Amino acid sequence: MKKVFLIIAAAVVVATTAASQTQELTVYTGRGKGLVDPLVQAFQAETGIKINVRYGTDAQLLAAIQEEGTRSPADMFWANTSGTLGILSKNNSLVPLPNSITSKASVFVPDSKRWTPLSIRFRVLAFNPNKIKAEDLPKSVLDLPKMAALKGRIGWTPTYSSFQDFVGAMAATKGDAATRDWLSGMKQLEPKSYGTNNTQMLEALRAGEIDVALTNHYYILRFTKVGYSIGTHYFQTGDVGSLALVTGAGILRTNKNLGASQKFLTWLLSSKAQQFFSGEIFEYPVIKGTILPSSLLPLNDMLNRSPKIDFDKLSEYVDNAQKLLREQGLI
Repeated sequence: MKKVFLIIAAAVVVATTAASQTQELTVYTGRGKGLVDPLVQAFQAETGIKINVRYGTDAQLLAAIQEEGTRSPADMFWANTSGTLGILSKNNSLVPLPNSITSKASVFVPDSKRWTPLSIRFRVLAFNPNKIKAEDLPKSVLDLPKMAALKGRIGWTPTYSSFQDFVGAMAATKGDAATRDWLSGMKQLEPKSYGTNNTQMLEALRAGEIDVALTNHYYILRFTKVGYSIGTHYFQTGDVGSLALVTGAGILRTNKNLGASQKFLTWLLSSKAQQFFSGEIFEYPVIKGTILPSSLLPLNDMLNRSPKIDFDKLSEYVDNAQKLLREQGLI
């Protein structure tokens, strides 16, 4: 009998060990695979926790989570912009995070403490320095429609989440009427739409198909890193064209492994992961002490350029932006 108990005990130990070695997380993310996969692979190698990733746009994955309800296999949501996280937070779909996680980021931590920022991007204007002089570009993005010489030579991405955040912030700070006027004025310049593909848009700029492009700062730096000549135009302090945008992640109430979820979220806020954001992706980190590439302006300088908006209301701003864009037939 004693021998039988020993065998059973040994089997339990083996089963428990195997279970701990095969922990799994399912992460839904609106971020690109080229950014997410290297971090996932590094985390898996360090911890042995397997991560299954479902990719899509923030909007697509939000719809999936809402449709799946309590049956959702998702443990975490890693968003491209904070608006989607705001919606999930208000819907009580995210669990409150412990102070050990929310205390790590130095900026943009939401009052709800149900998600944490992971990186920061800024809206800018990319331009071809062989075609345009920096001093000829407007100080405010609101004046871009006045540049008749750029007719047919402007690129934008109306269906991209960051662009819609920008339009939403414009409406929140300048009003719907001014935003309608801006969109209408831009349409008169016959801009070329690249959907959600900023990389394709900058390829078009590099190839001479367009001369300027409304984009996020880090896309430009990925091109200049390999020697391409693309300029970055920063709009004046407080201009909506200099808007700060936050990526972030939270743990869903449908999570099956809270400990592993918290571990991954903590790891994404580690110096190793944050250094990857800045050194490889050229986004700004959210924890202090991260070394920035020389191509990035100081974070405080960039934050000072951005208009001050309520990021907890970004989801409302985006809803309004989509309405305004539909009115103009842009989405």
